[in-house]
Amino acid sequence: MARSAMAQETICALRREISRIEGSLPERLASPQAGDSVVLRRGISAVREGCSAFLGTGVPKLDCALAGGVPRAALTEIHSLQTRDAGAATGFTLGLLALLRRADGRSRKQFLICWIGLADVFREAGFPYAPGLEKLFGFAAGGLLFVSTAHIADALWVAEEAARQKDFGAVVLEVRGNPARLDLTATRRLHRRAQELGRPVFLIREAAVAEPTAAPLRFTVSAEPAAPRRSLAGLLQDSIGHPAFTVVIGKSRAARPGRFILEWNPHEQSFREIRPAHSGALVPASGNRPHPPAAMGTVVALRPAGKAPAPGGQPPGKERPAHRRPRRAG
Repeated sequence: MARSAMAQETICALRREISRIEGSLPERLASPQAGDSVVLRRGISAVREGCSAFLGTGVPKLDCALAGGVPRAALTEIHSLQTRDAGAATGFTLGLLALLRRADGRSRKQFLICWIGLADVFREAGFPYAPGLEKLFGFAAGGLLFVSTAHIADALWVAEEAARQKDFGAVVLEVRGNPARLDLTATRRLHRRAQELGRPVFLIREAAVAEPTAAPLRFTVSAEPAAPRRSLAGLLQDSIGHPAFTVVIGKSRAARPGRFILEWNPHEQSFREIRPAHSGALVPASGNRPHPPAAMGTVVALRPAGKAPAPGGQPPGKERPAHRRPRRAG
């Protein structure tokens, strides 16, 4: 009986540990122990100190589809299907970080971000532009720490170590494609680090294909044409408005799939849902050109001049087929 009880207790402990790593509820809810730093709620670990488990995006429909928002103590994937959409994925991530900083009540200098990326990623997509970070998202250049590595193993090690530090408000890991080292085990380690400290870890994957990971939430982000700017007189034609993104929920344990077109307002530091900017013809009508020809009228058949039709509508004798002529006798 003693061995059976010990084995059952060991199995229950393993189940609780696996549930904490994967971010799902165990089979039986037990009161948290005194040494635990997180508790499970709705399948996502939440920080105890009266902090919400989810980060609201400010878009009611998106928050409803996410069952509350983006998990704050978890690994979140942000994909871009093509390299040209890397800027859109980065901009959407920066928008979430700006919302997180405001929710935490930290100033620009107090909210620190560790941004890790491979050298080929920064060489292909470039580094985030410091003046743009401050103007569009309100981040001071001194509040971001960029780390460039040559190998994915080094980037994963830096991301895990940074996720353990309490000074960072969030950790961002940017990779390209589907590296073999970034497997299910590696993402579980990152997800566990985020749960232990109660800080989000964002994994940006450029030109990547969806594969099994431990992240409970995955977005697929692409660029959307910006709407024209508005003034007191109306829309300013041929102007470029706020950044816009197409956001697709590709994976979520507590949400439904959905597709949203969002616009980031740098003045209000918030997202809002918009309609597609181009719902009609993509190419405008040409200017300074002659009018198109008029529509064609009734089509009639014309016969050559000077020839009368044969009786009964038959062709003349010399135009009849040769095989219909009478054969010669003899």
